[in-house]
Amino acid sequence: MSNRLLDVLRGEEENYILPFFWQHGEEEEVLREEMARIHESKIRAVCVEARPHPDFLGPKWWRDMDIIMEEARKRDMRVWILDDDHFPTGHAAGKLKGAPKELRRLFLSTNYIDALGPRLHSSFIVEPSPYIPGYFETGGGKIIAVIAIKRDEVTGELTNISKDLTSKVENGKLYWDVPKGYWRIFTIIENERGGDLKKNDYLNPLVRKSVKVLLDTVHEAFYDRYRNDFGKTIAGFFSDEPGFYNEDSKSMDTKLGKSDVSLPWSNEMYQLMEEEYGSNYKLFLPLLWHDGTEMTHRIRYCYMNLVSKLYAENFTQQVGDWCREHGVEYIGHILEDNNVHARLGCGAGHFFRALGGQDMSGLDVVLWQLNPGFDDIPSKAFHGEADNEFYHYGIAKMASSLAHLDPKKQRRTMAEIFGAYGWVEGLKLMKWMTDHMLVRGVNYFVPHAFSPKEYPDHDCPPHMYARGKNPQFRYYRYLNEYTNRVSHLLSSGRHVASAAVLYHGEAEWSGECMFFQKPVKELMRNQIDCDILPCDAIIAGVEVENTKLISHDETFDCLIIPYSEALPMDALKSFVDLAKQDLPIYFIDGLPKRSSEGERIDDIVMFLDDRENVKVIGLDVLAQTMKAAGYYDIRVSGEAPHLRCYHSKQKEVDVYMFFNEHPIESIDTEVELPVHGTILFYDAYENIVWDAQQIEKESISLVSLKLVPFETIFIVVDNSSELQELELSSTVKQLQTSLTIEGSWSLSTATSMQYPTFTTRGELKSLLDLSRVEGLQSFSGTMRYKKEINWVHEDARIWIDLGDVFEIAEVFVNGESVGVRLQAPYQFEMSNYLREGINTIQVEVTNTLVKENNDMLSRIGHHEPSGLIGPVRILKEK
Repeated sequence: MSNRLLDVLRGEEENYILPFFWQHGEEEEVLREEMARIHESKIRAVCVEARPHPDFLGPKWWRDMDIIMEEARKRDMRVWILDDDHFPTGHAAGKLKGAPKELRRLFLSTNYIDALGPRLHSSFIVEPSPYIPGYFETGGGKIIAVIAIKRDEVTGELTNISKDLTSKVENGKLYWDVPKGYWRIFTIIENERGGDLKKNDYLNPLVRKSVKVLLDTVHEAFYDRYRNDFGKTIAGFFSDEPGFYNEDSKSMDTKLGKSDVSLPWSNEMYQLMEEEYGSNYKLFLPLLWHDGTEMTHRIRYCYMNLVSKLYAENFTQQVGDWCREHGVEYIGHILEDNNVHARLGCGAGHFFRALGGQDMSGLDVVLWQLNPGFDDIPSKAFHGEADNEFYHYGIAKMASSLAHLDPKKQRRTMAEIFGAYGWVEGLKLMKWMTDHMLVRGVNYFVPHAFSPKEYPDHDCPPHMYARGKNPQFRYYRYLNEYTNRVSHLLSSGRHVASAAVLYHGEAEWSGECMFFQKPVKELMRNQIDCDILPCDAIIAGVEVENTKLISHDETFDCLIIPYSEALPMDALKSFVDLAKQDLPIYFIDGLPKRSSEGERIDDIVMFLDDRENVKVIGLDVLAQTMKAAGYYDIRVSGEAPHLRCYHSKQKEVDVYMFFNEHPIESIDTEVELPVHGTILFYDAYENIVWDAQQIEKESISLVSLKLVPFETIFIVVDNSSELQELELSSTVKQLQTSLTIEGSWSLSTATSMQYPTFTTRGELKSLLDLSRVEGLQSFSGTMRYKKEINWVHEDARIWIDLGDVFEIAEVFVNGESVGVRLQAPYQFEMSNYLREGINTIQVEVTNTLVKENNDMLSRIGHHEPSGLIGPVRILKEK
């Protein structure tokens, strides 16, 4: 049988986890132990990263890699390789230091002087300021052009009157008879020293030969040593956060128009700009830095369009082609933070283009960029404020959409996850983050990270094993088993979405715009799923069939276009073609006013405005409009803004994932599914299925859904006979309290290194936060609560409900483990463990290392109590 639910029930799921394994030059026994611990965690791959290694590509590095490869072969694990000596990718192991000019980074920058005329025989110093190490770090360079632009005499704004004065420059001085009026004289400078100077010896991603230095230095070295393992033990290469870095790496707002920022450049750009605007294109270059005439948006769109395409072609595509030619794959991610995915700086200009050459789509969430409950308003991240609309409603949907769009990616989306949250992050938060990604279509995970340094390693904790010091490590496999099951279950079939939402990259380059995540937010909070499509896909890769939009094998009821002052002309023409085929199109808050290239679009606007299937609506009525038109997959009773859903339509089986994303509020609703058939609930954590007991009405089925905070459930609809032979778990009926366990508990504790040997702490008269108890304020480890109860047999199924727990709970009845829970509901069935008379109940609660280690990253997060808070109740089935 090919049914994926049967795969996971039989334990035959594949591996979808490849954690970073950091290399610092540790001893052989440490490397072997760490590989054993990774394998023990139910993980079957690693991504090896120099963090940094003292001898990358040298004898010590290859000795360490040989050890890792030997362990991987022995354990049938796969190895990915982070493709540089440190992140971000682009250093090429230092090979570009002192390299020929044509291989090094190149920038354009501008200086300006203000002049007032008329004045004859004027002169101005226009030569670049000198480069003086320690004083002026970005000086020097070559003059490309000197352009004078007239200014408005009242406002000082630049006008459309400009003059090319380059020919009037002699020995670094401009000699010019200044005409009447105010003038701003711009010097355009080509310079190797610009942007983030820490990246001065990085490759130029716009230049094919420069990128090839990385391939020749790193990739070829691995191929020379391990060619027989390529495509077998060696799975491929991982690029981590390559980008332009033309501004300080902490800046997320590197958009054109910042006068003091150098811009990425290459010699090829001169020819490309001339092809676009003719030989006088240099007249408009100052507008890349300074606002001016109507040409400002045109030249900025042109520049961004060109550099993002060059990046895609010369960097990602070239590296991806090399990998595929050598039998391995290419994965990774750029920086997406706070919308930088469509910008310069640490970004790569255009998310979809930048990852086009890779074999998976990719993203990362680190440094408190995801914060449960903060999806409406900003919250503190490690660097400033987090744009939580983007992190909650944008980043993962953008990434999974690319995987659905590009056949090469085979619907695979990778998330680098968990990193740099501090020791306050435990498995409870990790599972929430995992579910956050899974329900948005992400299905491969790069946990951050296994570090073999001795604890405490201050590099971006938490670390999964921490040389045995992490008390939650022994439970980490439960999360990984869950992750592999769900990833396997959802990775097959077609993602069902009602809407396609236009990517805002080109619109942001062209003028005022609305970010794509704003309509996505309105849709997701109303259980209407969508994908993000870039203009490139709309122009070249979509069709309309029966008034529905077809992209690859995704089908959408409509196209939603966030407000865009301007969009590329080819995209606008495509909207006209789609409208002619009766595709419903919704423009949010207005139609475009012009093309990105500056052409008039009166005829296009008039046509779209007259079409019945094209509507301009407000963002606030988007979800309501979609529901009224029938453009939805499922419906829920009432409002459930934090209920997330994902629908995978597989051969004869439909799989629905439902996740309560809120950290405090429960969800109690009824879900309307557009299906009939055998409908089952699947608990992927326990790996059990039971009858969903749906109510069928006409063409729909109604299923009751109750989820506590952070809880996830799956609904599987079988339209064949494959699942009818399943042995189902008994349906849980309504539970009622049979007994509240009160009174004292005996308490003992064990650190990770002590476990399972416990230190007696005495009697607790009542359950409380142990981090407030003298002597335990800084305790990190396992707290064991023990109590005896006298049980009188009842002819009913029996559970224990622990109430509030912080945070991992394992329950033992008469010495036998009943189960482990990483999150609420902390309920454990005890029916087969209780006996008549005296029974020993033992609850082991494991917190995180933050209680003993208040690291810097943990200062951002919400710290929970420690231990068992309760109330503890015995429940029985009615």
